[in-house]
Amino acid sequence: MHFTSLFLMAGVAFSTASHEAAFIERGATLAEPGQPQDVVITDENILTGGYRPNVDQTEPSSNHTLPLKLINKYAGGPINAYIQGLDMNGAIVFIVADGSLIYPSSKGSSVPVEIKQDIAIPLPAINESITLNISIPLNSGRVYFCEGNLTFAILDRGDGEGLVQPSINSNDPSASLNWGFAELTYPEDGSVYANISYVDFVGLILSMVLSTTGGGTPQITRGLQPDAVRKLCYGLYKQSIKDDYHWIGMCVMADNSRPIRVMSPNYYHRMNESAFQEYWTKYVDDVWDTYSKTPLIIDTQRELGNVSCLVVNGTMQCGNDPHRYPKPTAADIWGCNGGPFARHENETPTHLAVVPRLCAGFVRSTLLLQGGYFQPSLGSDYHYIVSPTNHYSRLVHELQVDGRGYAFSYDDVNPNGNEDASGTVAAGDPSLLTIYVGSPPTDV
Repeated sequence: MHFTSLFLMAGVAFSTASHEAAFIERGATLAEPGQPQDVVITDENILTGGYRPNVDQTEPSSNHTLPLKLINKYAGGPINAYIQGLDMNGAIVFIVADGSLIYPSSKGSSVPVEIKQDIAIPLPAINESITLNISIPLNSGRVYFCEGNLTFAILDRGDGEGLVQPSINSNDPSASLNWGFAELTYPEDGSVYANISYVDFVGLILSMVLSTTGGGTPQITRGLQPDAVRKLCYGLYKQSIKDDYHWIGMCVMADNSRPIRVMSPNYYHRMNESAFQEYWTKYVDDVWDTYSKTPLIIDTQRELGNVSCLVVNGTMQCGNDPHRYPKPTAADIWGCNGGPFARHENETPTHLAVVPRLCAGFVRSTLLLQGGYFQPSLGSDYHYIVSPTNHYSRLVHELQVDGRGYAFSYDDVNPNGNEDASGTVAAGDPSLLTIYVGSPPTDV
């Protein structure tokens, strides 16, 4: 896929009916899907399986069954679901509507080959549901949903099969489709873990409800509002006009000029490094200057207690940690995994505690607020209230129905562990996992 951005130097005024046209004029990203062989394979879109023909494939078992109910709440076109992951032998497997298993094969191809088997599960009409059974242990699983037909491909990685999953990278065959997924793990012990996240992008709206055999109140992740993608694009459009940074470029438009997803700044920055290259520079300089004069206190929220950090000769030092913290770049802040936030082979407890809390302070722009010298001490009411900040994360949280679902990697950082931003449902005794597609539930 190739992404095309169209720029308009001045802001434009528009009516509600012309939002999409204004998004494109301002520089929204237009999706043009490629072919399976054009896919750029990354760690994020490849699932490597260890299956070999001489390994017995897992058979469905009535003793290991998780009922999965899929409810169509989407007011657009027909929806297909896809259930995939690794079986207990590490083989790539798809589960279809009748509970049977499909094991795709690359037949030795070293380039991605489209999976042609019938792996789609058509959902019924809006407000209707389908229930199927996950009858094998499933690891590293995902349940995809798409308005249309997603493309999956497979290749021989040399040490196993590699499943090329749909992604928002620049050559993906499914990039112009409206889709999303929930993570799903159902191991041999019968427990279940499912998660909805917005760390990489916001797409087709999903919600989850998990019931257990022990009864009690079901766990619920309601997710985002039904029209969150369009509202998120509009919010980024307004922010682009306000500060003249290219936030609207994160909004991806289909060929019918309809917003279909929104990329996170971390993902968008990889496509367009110059768009936000200097966005954080002054803020970082001010943070470094402030904490060269007074300590930044990191509450590790563990036995280590509080750690004092100070900038010395341009590098932050925290307690007795041998690892130093250089000034972060924009890419470091968006991803929370580079520069001062990079992990090391010889990790220390102090470093493991400081990295998420320091990066969260940057992403949420709380480090220079009153009380910001103590991290994390400021609750969500103080997040994203000054610029520069991560306006994608701000808008995602504004559009969440129940505040659940990470908008960046360390969205679980909070004072005293009192604010749960995770989109996870999990239990050791699941009885039913329900996924709503298109709109959050109103009946639970």
